[in-house]
Amino acid sequence: MIRRSYSLLILTIAFIALGVSASLAQTVITSGSVETEKDGTRVPVAGALVEVYRTDTKSGFPSSKTGKNGNFSFAGFQPGGIYAFSVSAPGFAPTIFTGVKAGQEKLLITMVAGDGKKYTEAEVRDFVAQNAKSGGGSGAATGELTAEQKKLKAEEDAKRKEIEDRNAKALKANEVVNRTLKEGNTAFEAKDYDTAIAKFTEGYEVDPTFVGSAPVMLNNRATATRARAVDLYNKNAKNTDINAKVEAFGKVRASFLEAITLYDKSLTMIRNASAADKADPNIESFRKDAVNGAYETIRLSVLTEQVGEGVPAMAATIMPDYITLQTDAAKKNEGKLIMADLYRVANESEKAIEAYKAILETSPDNIDALAGAGLSLVNLGYINGDKTKLQEGANLLQKFAGLAPDTHKYKPDAVGLIETLKKEQNVTPQKVTTKKKP
Repeated sequence: MIRRSYSLLILTIAFIALGVSASLAQTVITSGSVETEKDGTRVPVAGALVEVYRTDTKSGFPSSKTGKNGNFSFAGFQPGGIYAFSVSAPGFAPTIFTGVKAGQEKLLITMVAGDGKKYTEAEVRDFVAQNAKSGGGSGAATGELTAEQKKLKAEEDAKRKEIEDRNAKALKANEVVNRTLKEGNTAFEAKDYDTAIAKFTEGYEVDPTFVGSAPVMLNNRATATRARAVDLYNKNAKNTDINAKVEAFGKVRASFLEAITLYDKSLTMIRNASAADKADPNIESFRKDAVNGAYETIRLSVLTEQVGEGVPAMAATIMPDYITLQTDAAKKNEGKLIMADLYRVANESEKAIEAYKAILETSPDNIDALAGAGLSLVNLGYINGDKTKLQEGANLLQKFAGLAPDTHKYKPDAVGLIETLKKEQNVTPQKVTTKKKP
């Protein structure tokens, strides 16, 4: 039985504010930004005080401060009204922006360095009166858009359109992701693994670079691929048609390899994510799902002895993550043992021996490591005609046979191999005197 692990994700789209004018009763939104020039570049002035005075009648209006992006907005200007803004900020010269009408957007107010002074209402109204007499002019900006402001407005309109298009695309992607997750999970539960894989692939391809959904799709597709491999193995384990069995087991190995590759792809994407994304608990959950899913696939590859080419190399990069995740020493050793067994099943005897011996250094009586190391040493000894390896393997198998219960799956093989080594290679087991590494 395999553990089925699925993550249904409800995505939320972070829409960027578009600043669209809204109408409520008889009031409208009036907005703009305050900027300054620094090193040839326009930058926002945050925290600037924007005081409002209606100039066609003698009345005021609540003031406001610019946000971190230098933006400000007012709701409540009366249509037909004409207003002036008195803008001040620490470190800047005050400025007065005249001729503002209700509903204007993208107003651009430029400040220059100064003493941080603030104009009084009387000074503002006097300036407006003098400016009107002179037909506009020095030191005052009007409510009409300048060439620079028109250019800025065109750029903002283009940006607005880009944001709207991006949000529409994100919404569509969100719908596809949730639909394919649901359909894929339903197919998986029905053991229709091909359909499940197709659905998760469709969901992944919506946005292969989005760390909020792509790892989930990759993990789920990998899980379905692994389940398909196990199902195919079980159907053919007792198949008497040798050719059909060999063909089926070839597909099993390919599916296990594909599943591990998908988990590895998910992990790579998460490793390369931004620091902010990595801090998201959901992303860490995706990482753990990938690590645990990969481990289960490796374990099943060993259990079925269907290890495809390339699996050990990929497993070697993933298993350290699995071992690190484990808080129990026994679980850590279990992970190390599976890695050693993987090398043995893949006929990478030297790596298997090294991995088994690393376990025996801290657990000299670990019967599984004794069996694995003994079998691998004997195998390598026969391949290379190396009696030293045969002797060392026989010694470990003898110790294993003395410790293991008769029900252990490798005990009959170990006992038989010891007798063969005695008769055919004149190799008699010697007592192993290993000490536990502190």
